Amino acid sequence: MKRVDNFSTFKQLREEYKFFSYERYSWYFDGNQLKIQYIFNLSDKYFFTPEIKIPYKPNLYRTIDSMSRQVLDVLVFHTGMIELISYWKAACPKQVLIKSGGLTPDQVSFWKKIYFQGLGEFFYLNSINTDEDDFIELIAENSDSPELIKPGLKAGSVVPVGGGKDSAVTLDLMNKAGMDWIPMVVNPGYTIANVLSTAGKGRDDTADIHREIHPLLLRLNQEGFLNGHTPFSALLAFYSLLSAYLSGRQDILLSNESSASEATVPGTSINHQYSKSHEFENDFRNYVKTNISGEFNYFSFLRPLSELQIAGLFSKMEQFHPHFRSCNVGSKTGAWCGHCPKCLFTFIILSPFLEPEKLESIFGKNLLEDHTLEDIMHELTGVRAIKPFECIGTVDEVNLALQQSVKRYDGKNLPALLKKYLENAGNIFYREDDFEQILAKTSDDHFVPGKYFNLLIQALK
Repeated sequence: MKRVDNFSTFKQLREEYKFFSYERYSWYFDGNQLKIQYIFNLSDKYFFTPEIKIPYKPNLYRTIDSMSRQVLDVLVFHTGMIELISYWKAACPKQVLIKSGGLTPDQVSFWKKIYFQGLGEFFYLNSINTDEDDFIELIAENSDSPELIKPGLKAGSVVPVGGGKDSAVTLDLMNKAGMDWIPMVVNPGYTIANVLSTAGKGRDDTADIHREIHPLLLRLNQEGFLNGHTPFSALLAFYSLLSAYLSGRQDILLSNESSASEATVPGTSINHQYSKSHEFENDFRNYVKTNISGEFNYFSFLRPLSELQIAGLFSKMEQFHPHFRSCNVGSKTGAWCGHCPKCLFTFIILSPFLEPEKLESIFGKNLLEDHTLEDIMHELTGVRAIKPFECIGTVDEVNLALQQSVKRYDGKNLPALLKKYLENAGNIFYREDDFEQILAKTSDDHFVPGKYFNLLIQALK
């Protein structure tokens, strides 16, 4: 992605729009769905009223009469806190007023960090210079310590699903172990439905959340207000608490791997995947335990694994190969666009484990033959300093996968990009034993409970 010099626009908007407020939230059951509505106020000039709808499914959720207003108030308030960021960033006012609830000083610190780190890509690509202490002044209605809720959770798991290979690995391992789990999906689409169907789950078995951006924000973006990336995985984290409460399930399993913690811009904390990182996971777990409830157990099931290990496991799950899509462009239509960093990365990371003919049948062509992807190849392999702003693996993993891919061709009839890669490889090659070592070694930076960790170890063997 190209950087745009929007710093002057940022300063002008910040001067014109002095504050942004989280006015209030409401929730109620309307027929067979839970409706949630927020009111956000941009300096008394624009009011955003986004609405979230969650279909009520008796086979998945506790009875409506048994749901606690106090518990739902706390969870809905917090989903509003993370929804707010999408609307605040349009003008980036200095003051953020929380009128709908209270925050302790520690909570304020947590939210300021999420907003700043989660918007690191937004600030970078818009050439906005700011720092964590200065970019907002977060002012809450009160600073009283919150009363912890008692959601009454029991055994069972909620698994957020995105339709890529990582989600598929989690679902397959859960099924093979006979675990009790339900999928959670935000704005379910074609690809996710196919992946879930392959895993034996239908629409009635899925905790789905229907979320729309308020049209006013889209209009303001067209008129020149600021726009850019927000920490979607942090939003998923807070909505997963709501799904866990509705279904009465204690464990929330993400499918974020160890590679997500690598910065996108070297030498900085700017990470497209910040809200998938181990750092965010740790902060979120502590926040929930201290300020919401100790009953929820949020962790990334795949955190001990590298992208290469996940690709190796996925390569054997052939039932998912026709259906998964890691391409943001094509996932809505069920196609691989074949032109983006995620397409090329996914092709490369699977190449040590699948024959070229198999990869071509999945992607529709051999992406390593496409000369137009050369610039993306340079970004993925570290020839260029900055990685693509996408959910992809580390530079080391890409280079190691390409080295193994070269061996598959036995040095003959190499695709154009692979041939070019070898010409420019220099000192990036690895020792012969590195590939086997990385497939065997797991990371210690994780919160995966023993019974789930054992599933990963058995799968790797």
